[in-house]
Amino acid sequence: MAEASRTTTPEVTLDEVVALCKRRGFIFQASEIYGGLASTYDYGHYGVLLKNSVKSEWWRAMVGERDDIVALDSAILQHPRVWEASGHLEGFTDPLVDCRTCKLRFRADDLENAQCGRKPSRHPGEHTECDLTDPRQFNLMFKTHMGPVEEEAAVAYLRPETAQGIFINFKNVLQFARRKPPFGIAQVGKSFRNEITPGNFVFRTREFEQMEMEYFVPPAEADGWFEYWLGERERWYRELGIRPDHLRLRQHPSEELSHYSSATSDIEYLFPIGWSELEGIANRGDFDLTQHAEFSGEKLEYFDQDKGEAYVPHVIEPAAGADRAALAFIVDAYDTEEVEGRKRTVLRLHPRLAPVKAAVLPLVSKAGMPERAREIYEDVRSRVPSEYDEGGSIGRRYRRQDEIGTPWGITVDGQTLEDGTVTLRDRDSLEQERVPAGEIGDLLAAKLAEPWRSPKLG
Repeated sequence: MAEASRTTTPEVTLDEVVALCKRRGFIFQASEIYGGLASTYDYGHYGVLLKNSVKSEWWRAMVGERDDIVALDSAILQHPRVWEASGHLEGFTDPLVDCRTCKLRFRADDLENAQCGRKPSRHPGEHTECDLTDPRQFNLMFKTHMGPVEEEAAVAYLRPETAQGIFINFKNVLQFARRKPPFGIAQVGKSFRNEITPGNFVFRTREFEQMEMEYFVPPAEADGWFEYWLGERERWYRELGIRPDHLRLRQHPSEELSHYSSATSDIEYLFPIGWSELEGIANRGDFDLTQHAEFSGEKLEYFDQDKGEAYVPHVIEPAAGADRAALAFIVDAYDTEEVEGRKRTVLRLHPRLAPVKAAVLPLVSKAGMPERAREIYEDVRSRVPSEYDEGGSIGRRYRRQDEIGTPWGITVDGQTLEDGTVTLRDRDSLEQERVPAGEIGDLLAAKLAEPWRSPKLG
């Protein structure tokens, strides 16, 4: 067919991704009517659906398809002693310097990547007018107060990570979940870090959503489970369509390891900004449970009935960002091609991640087609997330669905009214076939369950 004649264009830039996200209602600047607030973003309809799909797939892999991991949703506000025990109050800091001339603030350990406020082609400290202060430590936690009057209220902090809520609930989960090591506790939730240099769209923001799992294991088995989770987490991204040559594992050298970690590796993705962390997997040892046991006075250990001994489990932590993952999936899916002499932008998302799985489109808004299309739409959306659209030309509607990543289009036309069939269009191949309208729901549900490979892999 004519649509199959096409040529593709090179990889996407971050600006193109930002433009698509704004144009199609995935992600846009927060507080935009007031000029925006730096490094804060709102998710529109399709962005919410996409990120929910990412989180749903994470829950499926972590809990739905396993017997050894349970779920948790801990509070954002925790007792201040939690952050003393974890080391965040004392050690969760970045060094920063201020320029007395341009009044800008910079990370002291990253000046080579910063731009001078007077001359952006130079780094802070290189311009003759630069007047930098000595470095000082800046705590990244957001401080707040609990109580009606600030002067009399207790100091509290917005959590900088979800992990500590898991550790302090270890004893509770051990009692009700009837699990023994190795077992995990999984959580998805918001975290807050007062980053000095956020940026690159939703890659680094002060408010973000984490998908973290703490896997508690016998100490002697920690190294083996660390290697296991490296493979499992990398496989998850590949199965959801990320191209293998855009993923890599980077092992942290000893000087980069956190004080609690004996081994850490990052799963990195080749973003438009270069290779950057997508997820971190760490062997945290027994640091967290030991610290919270000391500060709280509660025993946080497991008693092995078979061996008649108690021990503090070691912890393997795969920690991913839902926002970064969603961004990576968009970047990896973004494609443009020329079809019949016209440019087509398409998100080649894995169907399970696509915000909308199917779009029902009457060919024209007359001759009984909209009414029949609505009937078909009501049936289809009871099986898979769907959308109905009758505004504009059929070509324009297809292009819109392509840009939000909808894998299948269902066109209702004159033949539908005659023989009850519809045209099913594939987003990636552009192939079309006639399918009985009454079978379309079952057909799409079956397609969603099939293995999928990104067309960008050739």
